[in-house]
Amino acid sequence: MSGTALTAQDVWAGYGGAPVLAGIDLSIAPGETVGLIGRSGAGKSTLIQVLLGLNKPTQGRATYGGRTVTRLSRKEKKGFRATVRAVHQEGLSGADPRMTVERLLLNTLGDARKAGLATGQQPEDVLATVGMEPRFLTRTLQSLSGGERQRVVLANALATRPEILILDEPATALDLALRDTVTDRIAELTNAGVGLLVVSHDLRMVDRLTATTHVLAEGRIVESGPVRHLMADPQHAETRALAEALPDAIGGLR
Repeated sequence: MSGTALTAQDVWAGYGGAPVLAGIDLSIAPGETVGLIGRSGAGKSTLIQVLLGLNKPTQGRATYGGRTVTRLSRKEKKGFRATVRAVHQEGLSGADPRMTVERLLLNTLGDARKAGLATGQQPEDVLATVGMEPRFLTRTLQSLSGGERQRVVLANALATRPEILILDEPATALDLALRDTVTDRIAELTNAGVGLLVVSHDLRMVDRLTATTHVLAEGRIVESGPVRHLMADPQHAETRALAEALPDAIGGLR
C-alpha cells in the first residue's frame, strides 16, 4: 500500500438518526497537508472514524490506495494500521494505565514489524522524535501528566513512520512553547513526505501545518482554502461564525 491516498468519497454517515455527514469528499495523500475545522458537533470526529474504518458509511466509502477501508483483509488491516496513524486527544484511553511507556512503544514497533514495516527504531529513538528523554521509558502511563501523555501518544503514532498522520486535537494539554516545539516536529515530518490531516480548534496550529483547510458545517464541507484567507475573508456564515468565536486565534494569524 505504499504511496497511496486516504480518501472519503461521497460519504454519508451517522448513528441511526439524521446523517452527521452528508456527502463528504476529502483526500489526503503522502506529502499533502489538509486541515479540517468546524464547531463542535459538525461531524469532524465522525469523519475521522470513517477514514479509519471504525464507522461504516451509509452511502459512499472511505478508501486507502483504492481499497475500501472497511473491506480490507486481516493482513491489509495490519499494514493500514501501521501506515495510517491517528493521534486523538485521549489517545491512551484504551491502554492499560499500568503499562510502561517502553512497553507501549515496543508493542507498536512489534506490530509494525509483523505487518512488514520494520523501522529499525528503538523506544528511545521514538521518544526523541517528540523531545522526550529516555528516562520516560520506565514511567507508567498513569503517572504521566496531560502534556507528557499527549507527547507519548504522538511518539507512538510516529513509531511506525506512517505515510498518513491524522491529528485530532493533538496538543490541548501542552503549553504554548511546547505546542510550538511539537508543531515544528510535525512540520518536519510533512516536509519529509508524510500526509497530514489536522482537526483542531487551534487555528494557529492548523495554519502552520496545512496548505488547505476545509470548513465542516451540518455534515458538509462549505468552504475551503488556507486558514488565514478563510478567517480574513469568510464567505460562508459558518466560517464567519468561527472567525467571530475565535478572535484571539485570528489575531495570531496576522
